[in-house]
Amino acid sequence: MSALQTPVVSREDLLLQLREAVGAAHVLTDDQATRRFRKGHRTGEGPVLAVVRPATLLEQWKVVQAAVAAGRIVIMQAANTGLTGGSTPDGADYDREIVLINTLRITGVQVIGGGAQVVCLPGATLDRLEQALAPLGREPHSVIGSSCIGASVLGGICNNSGGALVRRGPAYTELALYARVCDDGSLELVNHLGIALGRTPEEILTRLQNGDYTESDIAHDAQRAASDPRYAEAVRAVDEDTPARFNADPSRLFEASGSAGKLCLFAVRLDTFPKEPSTVFYIGSNAPDDLTAVRRELLTALPRLPIAGEYIHRTAYDIGEKYGKDTFLLIDRFGTARVPAAFALKSRVDGFFERFGLRGVTDRVIQALTNLLPSHLPARMRQWRDRYEHHLLVRVSNDTAEATREFLTRHFSGSTTGGWFECDADEGRKAFLHRFAIAGAAIRYREVHRAQVEDIVALDVALRRNDREWVEQLPAQVERDMVHKLYYGHFFCHVFHQDYIVKKGVDPLAMEHRMWELLDARRAEYPAEHNVGHLYVAKPALAGFYRELDPTNTFNPGIGHTSRKLGWEECCDRPGGWPKGYSE
Repeated sequence: MSALQTPVVSREDLLLQLREAVGAAHVLTDDQATRRFRKGHRTGEGPVLAVVRPATLLEQWKVVQAAVAAGRIVIMQAANTGLTGGSTPDGADYDREIVLINTLRITGVQVIGGGAQVVCLPGATLDRLEQALAPLGREPHSVIGSSCIGASVLGGICNNSGGALVRRGPAYTELALYARVCDDGSLELVNHLGIALGRTPEEILTRLQNGDYTESDIAHDAQRAASDPRYAEAVRAVDEDTPARFNADPSRLFEASGSAGKLCLFAVRLDTFPKEPSTVFYIGSNAPDDLTAVRRELLTALPRLPIAGEYIHRTAYDIGEKYGKDTFLLIDRFGTARVPAAFALKSRVDGFFERFGLRGVTDRVIQALTNLLPSHLPARMRQWRDRYEHHLLVRVSNDTAEATREFLTRHFSGSTTGGWFECDADEGRKAFLHRFAIAGAAIRYREVHRAQVEDIVALDVALRRNDREWVEQLPAQVERDMVHKLYYGHFFCHVFHQDYIVKKGVDPLAMEHRMWELLDARRAEYPAEHNVGHLYVAKPALAGFYRELDPTNTFNPGIGHTSRKLGWEECCDRPGGWPKGYSE
């Protein structure tokens, strides 16, 4: 651990201030109590001075004030569902102690404009937002996917995440209420929410918490967007030689959007979308060109964009069917609302057994039980799995379903390489649920097969929109170091999730760097939607954005392999905070 900065306020005095702000029961310092907050969902872990759980926006403000004034690092966290470790510490080599603020107690979804928009507080989850909008016949930016594991709305905005829904693109807004640390170290509250709430932080935060405002207080400023207005046009441009979206795209970095924890968010204002009747088509092929033809046709020829298009490779299908079965069944039987509690219970049980040197106990027990159960997937899906290597799930609104049928009939007429069927409601629901259950299957595989698996290298990759060679071909010397490769993703925008299960004894970090070189040669962008966390190197535009937001490097230092030091010191081989070794 690097030498700590001399604290402005002692540890004991700061803990006293934090307890006065939120109550002693909500300031956690014991290692066991803090484990599920300081250990990432997939990667990342490190020590903290305390985990603080405020219940109101004003409490959150007081906690941030105290931590900043005391010269400590602040890491903001909501559901801790990120896949790149971006909302937890990463190791112990920080120059200051860390106060981790978990915001899940600050729930709240405020519907405005008759449901056309919402204001979400820090603890609002995608699942809760979806429930709030359902009676209005509307949907949030993202449905299922991240909401399965209780991801927060604000976390999605911070990471420009999402994108499964083709018409909506990555999570984005220019309307937010946040705190930032200025050049001189002072804390400033910035109200760019577009709602008049008063002048002082205390008044603004209290009124917002209570929903104490009227329609006349809300500005509808066309200069500031509450969703990405450019994405539909970008994704239709299938001949462009660049990706449709990726985390370091400067055009989608704006204050809270893409901030990755370099600000302290209190609320965001977002557009909602009409929920439409839809039809799901299940397509299989042994020829990647078939799926390319489907993608290009449906993006360019339909009068309205498809709603979603999800790709699954056969290996990912198989691993997901076996090792994602419990996630599938939990959501299928009880809905997404139960999943966060199940993950929290699993974390507590794992933490208990890890004290005795036993790792992955719950994974092994759950897997042993689910292995006894029959397949949970519809019969026609299983038939398509046996016939075809590549699978594509396409959801379209009913007003474009007939045009989609006509194209698929025409394209696959007499085909020896592929086929399709139109799903009934149950098949369509289960097909998409299977796709999202795959996302956590590699983690389960690793825990169950520790003797054969070193670790997982998980990449999310944005390919060029005109790239027809989207099926990855790995060199033999790379292939031999893998147990399995899982390919799945958002096919219409050419964003792929690539999980490599690495053989025992192979260095995962070295493997990841080899994969980066291959992706660079393909002119791909990465990460595409999970953000850099502590796994990826932040490219100059993104690192510069972080430094602009947080000039003292108080919030979430070290993100994207940037400096962990106060004031961005001693990190870089060039001015501006770029990571060591990065070349443009």
